[in-house]
Amino acid sequence: MALFHVRMDVDIPRDLDPEVRAETVAREKAYSQELQREGKWREIWRIVGKYSNISIFDVDSADELHEILWNLPLFPYMNIEIMPLTKHGSDIKD
Repeated sequence: MALFHVRMDVDIPRDLDPEVRAETVAREKAYSQELQREGKWREIWRIVGKYSNISIFDVDSADELHEILWNLPLFPYMNIEIMPLTKHGSDIKD
């Protein structure tokens, strides 16, 4: 198990065909929800006032996270920042 904090900022071009935009956003939602059901996309939080999110991924490796992110339908329109996480020594949870 490897945890990653991922910030995704989305910038879809304003001149993108509205049908292409709607179809891409629908595919993104379906893909992200499937990953959530699988437990790989553990949490997703909207950043208020932005088309951005902070997410926590629980995957086997950085390679798996890379594959997941590259397969996001909105990936071509994203700026992504990734921070690997590890358990803090003062955390009391098992």
